[in-house]
Amino acid sequence: MAAKAVARYGTGISLACRTFGVSQTCYRYSRKLNAENEQIADLLIGLTRANKTWGFGLCFLYLRNVRGHVWNHKRVYRIYRELELNLRIKPRRRLKRDKPD
Repeated sequence: MAAKAVARYGTGISLACRTFGVSQTCYRYSRKLNAENEQIADLLIGLTRANKTWGFGLCFLYLRNVRGHVWNHKRVYRIYRELELNLRIKPRRRLKRDKPD
């Protein structure tokens, strides 16, 4: 709404943001490209299919250190969860030992 007011009426950005109760940071914010998110998703799906025992940490480190991508780990983890690639953490089994007599 603030952007429309600036474009249509020629008001200043700060005045429009104060009027609508929006910060100037929010006014200037632009989302990352969805094409990059799709690329991240494709790479994560390929990694988890090839390496079934890899969790998020190994996948992210592979993308960062081997492939050289500099994506934020929070962004990659958000996409990882959206794809439902979370691995179930298996509980440790207790050792059953015979009682000495």
